[in-house]
Amino acid sequence: MLLVLLPAIQAYAEEPTFQDIKPILQARCVLCHRAPEPPLGLSLDSLEDLLKGSQNGPIVSSGAPSSSKLIKRLKGLSQPRMPMTGPPFLSKEEIALFERWIAGGLKPGTTEHSTGIDNTLSINPTAAVNYGHVEKILVRRCVKCHSPAGLMGGPPESYLLTSYTATLSHEDRARVVPGSADSSELVRRIRGQAIPRMPYDGPPFLDEAEITLIINWINQGARDARGKPAKFPAGAKVRLHGRLGSNWQLDSLPLKVNAATRLEHSPRTGDYVQVRGRLMSDGALTIERIRPRE
Repeated sequence: MLLVLLPAIQAYAEEPTFQDIKPILQARCVLCHRAPEPPLGLSLDSLEDLLKGSQNGPIVSSGAPSSSKLIKRLKGLSQPRMPMTGPPFLSKEEIALFERWIAGGLKPGTTEHSTGIDNTLSINPTAAVNYGHVEKILVRRCVKCHSPAGLMGGPPESYLLTSYTATLSHEDRARVVPGSADSSELVRRIRGQAIPRMPYDGPPFLDEAEITLIINWINQGARDARGKPAKFPAGAKVRLHGRLGSNWQLDSLPLKVNAATRLEHSPRTGDYVQVRGRLMSDGALTIERIRPRE
């Protein structure tokens, strides 16, 4: 089960405010419950919308969490259990935070919590970035599909983004290449160099600060949350999309093409292509196949 919001939950005051539960709503609920046509008219984009409730009436009762429809749905006491994308559902700690907020009188709070993106980290490529910095972006924009029971059923192309280990897995192929954002399929997708651009529910796609933060994280070695760089996956397969440039480049990424490389359907400079290959220990990409794609 995802517990990515747990550290923040433990740090909250005894009487949390709406600003304390808002990050959970944004990460797990507003994918469905937002304008213009949320289910049963229930939008969870703002405190005003939440208090307005649905076509069936209020979903929270101030001072009475046990009788609040929201809590019953989160716990599975009323069906269907929410979030609809679960399991995983909210953790016990996350649900307890909602219960304490309701019991405390639905306090609005006055200060917006950070989205978890430190713009100073994205602006300065030498600032140390670790998985803890990018995890919040992945949870907010990617995990809803790239999880065992996401919106599309199983994770697209079997790629999970629910943990550090899953994000860096190269069992099938390497989507994150530590030290080389340009060689990382994840980056090419969020930049729009590869089609379809991700996140799939964009626009809006990730903004420049978010993309740059992920790029800096990968270029610095894709460190874990404790700051330890990832091991380079020498020998791992890669599959990348982009525009074929002169001198065997994919956009600006050099490709190592040799006599064994299969050039299918005569790819030409300017074509949108798919390349398949392997990562060498020196970081080079030895290409096994290039073919045009539409």
